[in-house]
Amino acid sequence: MNPMAMNAMAMDRMVMGMGQMPGMMMPGTMPMNMMMVPRCTMKMETTAMGMQIMCSTKDEMAAGMMQNLCTMMSGSMMSCCMMQNGMPMMTINMASGMCKCEMTKDGLCMTWSSKDAECCKMIQQCCNAMMSMMTCGCCCMMMMNGTPMCCSC
Repeated sequence: MNPMAMNAMAMDRMVMGMGQMPGMMMPGTMPMNMMMVPRCTMKMETTAMGMQIMCSTKDEMAAGMMQNLCTMMSGSMMSCCMMQNGMPMMTINMASGMCKCEMTKDGLCMTWSSKDAECCKMIQQCCNAMMSMMTCGCCCMMMMNGTPMCCSC
């Protein structure tokens, strides 16, 4: 693998218990799964119907990997895990609305929306919470069915 590709990829541990109850990992145990997760730039914004996450990278290999993972896992449960120093701080399961991934030239765009006014407000508040955590130094790992698709730099 060339050095440019290594810069856009990160060896991130998939934390046992991620997407489940926090603290389920036994102290002193090592995670079992290791996976190369494409790093990208994530931009989040609220929309009239919910929220949108744009994941982009200049590395063609990382963008292709994100797009392939999205295609393979389409229709799966979407979630975002906010991480700080490798520890999950908050996980948001995107079950209260409709998730849609679209390919872009340099990554993908995920839209989470709902026609129900109360669900829409909740989605927008989740977006505000994730944006706030990223501003404070957290990384965001977007997952489909518990499989990491990309991680913010």
